[in-house]
Order: sequence, then structure tokens, then C-alpha cells
Amino acid sequence: MDNNEQKKSPYLPLWFALVLVVGIFIGREMGAGSKSRSFFSSMKKTSASKFNETLTFLEEQYVDTVNEKALVEEAITAMLHKLDPHSFYIPAEDLQGINESLEGNFEGIGVEFNIHEDTILVVTPVSGGPADQLGILAGDRIVKIEGKVVAGVKITNKSVMQQLRGAGGTKVSVSIMRGGNTRLLPFTITRGKIPIYSVDASYMVNDSVGYIKINRFAETTFDEYQQASQKLRGQGMKRLILDLRNNPGGYLTAATNILDDFLPDGKLLVYTEGRVRPRENYMATSKGDFEKGKLCVLVDEGSASASEIVSGAIQDWDRGTIIGRRSFGKGLVQDQTSLPDGSALRLTIARYYTPSGRCIQKPYDEGRDDYDKEIENRIKKGELENSDSISFADSLKFKTKVLGRTVYGGGGIMPDIFVPLDTTMNSYFLSDVLGSGNVVRFAYNYADRHRAQLLKYTDFNAFNAQFVLSDAIYAQFLAETQKEIKDIDTASAKKSETYLRTQLKALIARAIWKGDGFYIIINGADHAFGKALEVMNTKD
Repeated sequence: MDNNEQKKSPYLPLWFALVLVVGIFIGREMGAGSKSRSFFSSMKKTSASKFNETLTFLEEQYVDTVNEKALVEEAITAMLHKLDPHSFYIPAEDLQGINESLEGNFEGIGVEFNIHEDTILVVTPVSGGPADQLGILAGDRIVKIEGKVVAGVKITNKSVMQQLRGAGGTKVSVSIMRGGNTRLLPFTITRGKIPIYSVDASYMVNDSVGYIKINRFAETTFDEYQQASQKLRGQGMKRLILDLRNNPGGYLTAATNILDDFLPDGKLLVYTEGRVRPRENYMATSKGDFEKGKLCVLVDEGSASASEIVSGAIQDWDRGTIIGRRSFGKGLVQDQTSLPDGSALRLTIARYYTPSGRCIQKPYDEGRDDYDKEIENRIKKGELENSDSISFADSLKFKTKVLGRTVYGGGGIMPDIFVPLDTTMNSYFLSDVLGSGNVVRFAYNYADRHRAQLLKYTDFNAFNAQFVLSDAIYAQFLAETQKEIKDIDTASAKKSETYLRTQLKALIARAIWKGDGFYIIINGADHAFGKALEVMNTKD
């Protein structure tokens, strides 16, 4: 989700809805049964009546039967396409899934899954969910649902979702194949509300530095962040690395609540302003619990919207150090309104501005296609590898609020410390193997087959210190990969070996110890994380 949404408001200007609902249905009743009338003279020549008349004319006179619903939806989509890149129409059948990611929950059995070799593979059970509570494990394979075989039948992700999701309190029976067992294991799962977590990981890096990774800004994000922060402060956290890389945004209130934890009472966090929306300031309160500790924020080209609100305010107030690569550049605010058929419009109603007055929305005047290729163009220009490839107009210069440092608007948050994308291990083999999904599959299969052996480690720390992905394990991974990628270039594979070994170990850890274990291993080899640690270790 790349929308920096406000809560739903009944006061959104709804001329779109009026055109499509009032105009179509009332206007049609007025015009019905008059085949010989002039189709563009019976109503006032407004844009709304023109649209209604055109649709009526098509329905009554077109040579073939028309799908009215499809025509209307295509028209709405085309109309919004002419506005900005973040206004869009949501069909009724898609609305639930989109809202779930922001509301922070759905109802089902609570598993992340992949389809591997035409079989449903449990990637991980959602912590605390119904499947987790019953003892379903990462690496389990669901081969029957309600007694019906679902393995080897070309099952789709959509079909799995339809069969496993359902209203809370309802039951579904599954039969599971687990490594080391010769018979299927039966489970009857009572569906329940499944949380969608925003905080992927929170752990102590050392005695005083904590790490929190946030993947989106949803309704539950601030509560999750607070719990993580309180836990880490209880373990001695005095300094924090906040990881917002590849976080596409979400609710504005989630971003401002987290900012309030970092900035003192009365500080401007962000403000919004639109053509029909007067300026609205969002201010810090006295509730902050982490207003003094040293702070680093990690961003990249996937950090957008609410992520940019957080990093922009921290930068503007000289509260912390922004590390990584220039963020996405999404400074538009959306509001959502429901239409009578269960669909919705998500419409841009304002721009947001950082405390220094920056609007960091990147240009979209060249059209949506050009806008959609902007990240691709950054790559072509070498921007992700060299900060010298980035240029800002003098008119976009602003000053931070405390130290008076120069910062820029007009296209994302430029970090204080640039860390280039590490391309040293890129290869054609790496692209192929990641695309095949075999890294994840091999790791979870390995964890499943060796679960008893892995659980002999007393905890994750023992595993991390003692487990080595041996040459034999890596050779087995290559052998399995060769079944899908026939012609493996040895030199190309060697170039990416260190990266793949790290990924495999991290994924094996995730299968047993979940998110924290994964990120501890991944961050150990991450350059931006390493730079943040350097900053944490320097004297103020």
C-alpha cells in the first residue's frame, strides 16, 4: 500500500459519486423509453449529464449487449488516471483485502504460505493465531482441506485463500504432511481474527542500541511500536535504529503518533493543505517516551508516504540521522469514500509538508507512465550507487529547524548519510534463483527435515553463534536449484555465494525463531545497518 491516508471522512467532495450514482440512475429514469429523442439535448450540458447520456445511449442503441458495470468501472479508472498517480478506484471485490492491510487484521487460520511443487507450504504460522496455537509449523504441507486433496491439483493462491479464510468461530479441517512423519497429521482449526503485524522485528543489537523494523503504518502500528520500544527500554535501550526501508506508508495518524514519541511537546510534526482543505497542523504532545535517546532512521527508494513524514520531521528538527538512499517521494494525502455498490474511491485531497515547509512529492506532470518508471530511471542514472548522480534545484532548498542544515524538497527525503546499493554480489544466477523461489523453499524444507536437530540449540543466540551453513548444505542447495535452472554459470554462482549463504541461514532461523532471528542475521551483513551502528558509536 503506498497511500498516506487519513481516516475516512463524510465531507470529501463527491462529484465523482454524484456523476456515477445520482446522474446515472436518476437521469436514466428521466430518459427511459424515448428512442427518438435527441440524446444530448434533454439535460443541461454539464460534464455529468454528458457522461450519463453517453452511457444511456450505449445501453439503448449499441449494436451488441454492453456490460454496464465494466464500462462504468473503466470510465472511473480512466478519469482518476488523469489526475495524479495516487488517486484510484477500488472495486468492491478488492476492497476488503486492501483495507485489511491497513486495519491490521483479517479472519482465517493464520498462516503465511507458498505453493511449492503444487503443494501448499506453510512458510510460517502467524504468532498467536489459531494455526500457531494448535502447533502447525513452518515447513508443514497442507495436502487436504475438508477431506479433499489439494496437492497435485494445480491449486492457486486465490483458491487457498477462499478455502482457509472465513468468519471467526467457523472451523476448517486440514491434513498436514510433516517431515519425519509417515502419516498425515489431522487438525481442526477454529478460524479467528488474525493480526497483520507492522513491526517485523525488535531486538537489542548490543547493551544500549535497539533495533525496530516497521513494514507499514496501519491502525495497530503505534501500539506495536510502543510495545517493542517499552520492551527494548526495559532491556537497556538508550539509542535506537528505526528501519523504514521498503515501508510504503499507510495512515497519517500512525506516523504522527510515532513521531510524537521522538519530539517534544509543541513541535510541528507535519502539516497538510489542499485546494479545499485548509492547512492542518499536527503537533507533538507531552506523551513522548524517547525524546532524548540517539536515533538513526534507515530509508531507501521503497520508503514512501508515512515513512517520509517520519524521516522528514526527524531530519527537519535535527532529531536524528537519516541513513540510506533517497526515499520514494510521495507527498500526497488520500481520503477514501465508499460507493453504494461496496466499491470505493481513494482520492488525493491535500499535500503534506514537513516542518521546514518541504513538499517531497516527486513530479508527475509528465504522466503516470513516466511517474511509474521514475525508480527505474534512478537505477539507469546510477543514483542508487552514487550520490553524485542526484541533483536538486536551488529552488527546492530548505533549512533544518535547529542547526540550519540544507535539505531538499521535490522528490523524496535525501538521507544525511548516503549508503549505496551493494551490487558486488549481483549476478544472473542470483536473479534466476531468487526468481525461482528456491532459496525460501530450500531453507524451509531444510528446517522441516532437521527441526529436532535445530531445536537442540538452547536458543537463537546459540544457533547464530554455532550453526554454520556447511559446504555440504550449500552443495545440496545448488543441486536442487539446478533442477529448475539447468545451465548454472559457476563464476556467476560463486559471485553470489556469500549473499545466498546469509539468506539461507537467516531463513532457516526464521522458520524456527521467526522475525527477530531473520533480521539479526541479515542485518549483520547489511551496509546501511552497519553505518547506523557507526553513528551510534560516535560521541555526540
